[in-house]
Amino acid sequence: MKTIGLIGGMSWESSLEYYRIINEGIKTQLGGLHSAKCILFSVDFAEVEILQRDGNWAQAGRMMANAARSLQAGGADCVFLCTNTMHISTEEIEAAIQVPFIHIADATARVVKAAGITKIGLLGTRFTMEKEFYKGRLEEKFGLQVIIPEEKDREIIHRVIYDELVLGAIRSESRQQYTRIIEKMAGQGAQGIILGCTEIGLLVHQEDSPVPLFDTTRIHAEAAVQFALGKE
Repeated sequence: MKTIGLIGGMSWESSLEYYRIINEGIKTQLGGLHSAKCILFSVDFAEVEILQRDGNWAQAGRMMANAARSLQAGGADCVFLCTNTMHISTEEIEAAIQVPFIHIADATARVVKAAGITKIGLLGTRFTMEKEFYKGRLEEKFGLQVIIPEEKDREIIHRVIYDELVLGAIRSESRQQYTRIIEKMAGQGAQGIILGCTEIGLLVHQEDSPVPLFDTTRIHAEAAVQFALGKE
């Protein structure tokens, strides 16, 4: 079994889900008392959030790269970044390590395409929805047509993530807002919705949506299981 390197803490609420899904996956595949070999480098999200808010992506990238180096030095055979937004630092991370970096958008896009979907809605932080590092990758590398919510709805999505979900607050009124936005995007032709923030899956579930939901946390964590077992 290969050792999985995880950069977590953004937030620890979703990092906890990664750890659970990965270990459940290994146990399902191997049975018995098996669990995953993994190393977690958990950052202080308060520090990361300040850099995000200030647009200091260079310093944030250095932080992610240093975490990746630490994981490699500790014996990780791969690196998984347990957040969507900080994949904006992909180039810095890949330049810092020699082991594979498994991109969350790539893992998700493959599942979306396997489902026969060509037009997909994207929810996430405003950085993930609005900047090209994520949406552009889905479009250019995988040929998907990506739509995002209108501006006022993007503000709602972003606010709920930072003011509620990363703090572990799950509120029914926020679920209703997300469901409304998902239904609107489905009406605009989205054949499915990418939950492009690792906390969104804590709030909305498939029964809340008229179209398929693609939970990036679960997809990415399951990709880690496949990598660990040499099935990637």
